[in-house]
Amino acid sequence: MGEYDVIVVGAGHAGCEAGLISARMGMNTLLLCINLESVAMMPCNPSIGGTGKGHLVCEIDALGGEMGLNIDKTFLQSKMLNTSKGPAVHSLRAQADKTKYHLEMKKTIEKEPNLHLKQAEVIDLVIEDGSIQGVITRTITRYNAKAVILCTGTFLGGKIFIGDSAFRSGPNGLAASTDLAEKLYEYGFPMRRFKTGTPARMLGKTLHYDRMKEQSGDEEIVPFSFMNEGKDIGTNQISCWLSYTNEETHRIILDNLDKSAMYSGNIVGVGPRYCPSIEDKVSRFRDRERHQLFVEPEGLDTDEMYIQGMSSSLPEDIQREFYHSIPGLEDGEIVRPAYAIEYDCIDPQSLKPSLESKVVKNLFCAGQFNGSSGYEEAAAQGLMAGINAVRKLQEKEPLVLGRDQAYIGVLIDDLVTKGTNEPYRIMTSRAEYRLLLRQDNADRRLTALGYEYGSVSEERYQKFLKKKANVDAELARIEKKTVSNRIQNEFLSRHGSAECDRGLSFGEMMRRPEIHYADTAEIDDETRPELTRNERYEVEVRIKYDGYIQKQIAQVEKMKKLESKRLDDSIDYNSIGGLRLEARQKLTEIRPINLGQASRISGVSPADINVLLVYLEKENRKRSTNE
Repeated sequence: MGEYDVIVVGAGHAGCEAGLISARMGMNTLLLCINLESVAMMPCNPSIGGTGKGHLVCEIDALGGEMGLNIDKTFLQSKMLNTSKGPAVHSLRAQADKTKYHLEMKKTIEKEPNLHLKQAEVIDLVIEDGSIQGVITRTITRYNAKAVILCTGTFLGGKIFIGDSAFRSGPNGLAASTDLAEKLYEYGFPMRRFKTGTPARMLGKTLHYDRMKEQSGDEEIVPFSFMNEGKDIGTNQISCWLSYTNEETHRIILDNLDKSAMYSGNIVGVGPRYCPSIEDKVSRFRDRERHQLFVEPEGLDTDEMYIQGMSSSLPEDIQREFYHSIPGLEDGEIVRPAYAIEYDCIDPQSLKPSLESKVVKNLFCAGQFNGSSGYEEAAAQGLMAGINAVRKLQEKEPLVLGRDQAYIGVLIDDLVTKGTNEPYRIMTSRAEYRLLLRQDNADRRLTALGYEYGSVSEERYQKFLKKKANVDAELARIEKKTVSNRIQNEFLSRHGSAECDRGLSFGEMMRRPEIHYADTAEIDDETRPELTRNERYEVEVRIKYDGYIQKQIAQVEKMKKLESKRLDDSIDYNSIGGLRLEARQKLTEIRPINLGQASRISGVSPADINVLLVYLEKENRKRSTNE
């Protein structure tokens, strides 16, 4: 028997962040996983970041998490996506060396004071008087804890499907967690069954790269971690390759659709809409002549190549046939077949915004167990669950991020307020205030908050303060800086911009689309501060998009009026006259913490919100009278 403050069950991307932040915040923490080879494992795409996901990684980093630092140590190729669009959707993505990513994270965990990593399968929870007390492992060992965080990933009740073959297994051939899944159902947790999948891996030496299009990384490497700002973290070491399916590929798949576990009725779990199998793509979009796929190296010490965009649950012989119909893959040797995997997860609407269970005190949940998909979504929830488990034990208020503060706030609010009927994936389109929630300003939005709540180190905080001071000082300077009218107009004309009779500040000139911060150096007679790439970028964005940013800030302030009106957990919604029946049921089930969250619940109308406003005003008057 062992005694701990916090126990984290599962050491995937959620578990790693939860365990590390709990230990760093001073808690004696135990991190348990079925197999130590599963620590920060990448059973699917060997990459970190991407559209929307890159924002999450920067936010995790800004709050003191590890994912950004770890990918900066282990990336093979780095690329900023969506650069042809506005800064709100610029998203960093890095191809990872999956083995090194695992080993570096494991090493970080092993070196962390207060954190104890052990290989053990949790088969049961110890719950007494509605409160979590610990866990029991396969070897009938009991570990006691004041808080437990479940980060079970796709191991919980895991079942692999390849054609008609179906067997109990976790991802990548590791053991599934079957007994714990059965216990959670037995205890009455609101569980559901989801499904995801992964494509085949092929031997690189058997591929024809001259028949595919090379995809290189960026010349300038942008680190994920703000701690690496201004540092040289390395160069791109590999290329990825682009190819396409064709009419023959589609014919093979459609002719054998009945053999796919997805279409034969063997799979009951719901799959991710935004990461469909190749069977889904071909079946649902029959008018499409081709679908793109990427061939991506899995590491420098292996010849395995990941075939992104081609997950499947078809039999191995059919897989071999359709993969071989694709240019570049004609002679590809499959070393790991594609498969689908079903797993158990919880209804996230049974969780508080702090990610604590509404039913079992001090039990927190994170990652794919909460119905999300993706490493980044998992890591973000793991970090927040870890922070809030510690805050709960310290008898302090939880850290709950608003939708105007972070993509993490959007992610968690969507899950606990709206729920999800499929594996949830973050996207920039889910955020109402995405111009405020850029990658470059994640530290400005979150680092001071993390420092206040105890998740950010002094070193990180001081580095942030220095950057903030540099950017603010340069913004103030260029908003005032002017030159003579003659120099100004020659400069504007040279850059294809209309001349102006009155003197313009550098800031005013930069608000024109043709003029950039770097351009103004041509006419700047003052010594410019030495800013990092990120600092220069933030200066540029804040100047150019100031008008739009101010509009979004005004929208946020309007919504904050609803967010500031707290809803007590003890409210009896059935006793409030004027609320529709559906609203009463949903409000009772979800127990929103404020009117803002209540307004986002499906089934709660604006009229219901007005009823609640009147109710709160009456209650406030009663309290004032009694006082």
